[in-house]
Amino acid sequence: MGTGQKIRVGLVYGGRSGEHEVSLQTALAVLKAFDYDKYELIPYYITKEGRWRAGSLLAAPPAAVAELQFEPAGEAGTTGSSLIPLMQGMSETAVSEAGVREGLSSVDVVFPLLHGTFGEDGTIQGLFEMANLPYVGAGVLASSVGMDKAAMKTMFAAAGLPQVGYRSFTRFHWNKEREALLDGIEQGIGYPSFVKPANLGSSVGVSKARDREELAAAVEEALRYDRKVIVEEFVDAREIEVAVLGNDEPRASVVGEIVSSNEFYDYKAKYIDGKSAMIIPAEIPEETALAVREMAVRAFLAIDGSGLCRADFFLRKSDGALLINEVNTMPGFTPFSMYPLLWQETGVSYRELLDTLIELALARHAEKQLIDYGG
Repeated sequence: MGTGQKIRVGLVYGGRSGEHEVSLQTALAVLKAFDYDKYELIPYYITKEGRWRAGSLLAAPPAAVAELQFEPAGEAGTTGSSLIPLMQGMSETAVSEAGVREGLSSVDVVFPLLHGTFGEDGTIQGLFEMANLPYVGAGVLASSVGMDKAAMKTMFAAAGLPQVGYRSFTRFHWNKEREALLDGIEQGIGYPSFVKPANLGSSVGVSKARDREELAAAVEEALRYDRKVIVEEFVDAREIEVAVLGNDEPRASVVGEIVSSNEFYDYKAKYIDGKSAMIIPAEIPEETALAVREMAVRAFLAIDGSGLCRADFFLRKSDGALLINEVNTMPGFTPFSMYPLLWQETGVSYRELLDTLIELALARHAEKQLIDYGG
């Protein structure tokens, strides 16, 4: 434990993904929310190039994002930080298990606040597992499945969760069976359809196809960003979201809705941008909200989730059918993001959320220590 029985938390943020800046904003928000009488915080910054920087123990939260983008002591204009031992000059894809263990040896639990590739796809989670470090959030399997839309949909199907029609294939099969795949999509999915890279968390590479020519072009575009593509049926639906918290006995929050519009005067809403808003709680029947929560927990357990996730659904306008879209194992986590706001409306404050996530991480790690790996 940290000094004086405080829990020492290592916050890992930044990273090589396109969501680097989002991660920095999340880290700043989390550092400002922690109870410094209960926790000791050490920041660990991963640069856009993949360099790991270990900061000094924080006595108070930083005031701005710039304070989180430190360089090693001795570099121009910087003080108070160092490269993590055995990681100097190495990217996060090359660091050793021993280096991680030594570099983070003084912390009781790691809190990864990384989004996208190399952050929530199971890679860094595997690094923490090899170093036998407790960490917040989903494990290797849930993280990787949560990033791969095709694998996620396969597991949802196995769990009996209703979802939109879809097809998935690799670059190899596209090059080999292009016309047959186009025929199958036209017959099984129809138009319009959405074409996406299977493993990107943002809207990069996503296209809407209205005919065969657009479909072929959309597949080619998606294959620029991943070797695997997913084509989804279009549904005219409301976008419903719910937050899940827990390990083996997860619970779900109140239900929210994302609305694309410019007029929100009649709603209890939190703006995302000029064209969309979060409606919390969603204006849906109670039985629908109960079904959303139940399905979200089933989805969480289906991917072997732990800690947290946000589950996203389509509520089809034509018949009120509820279809699961995806889960996000490291959702936006600033105080103005959907996940914390859903819990706030449920009666769990941002600070309480952080406390619970730390407790869940330590509990999961303690259970893993009971496993005999045959060593």
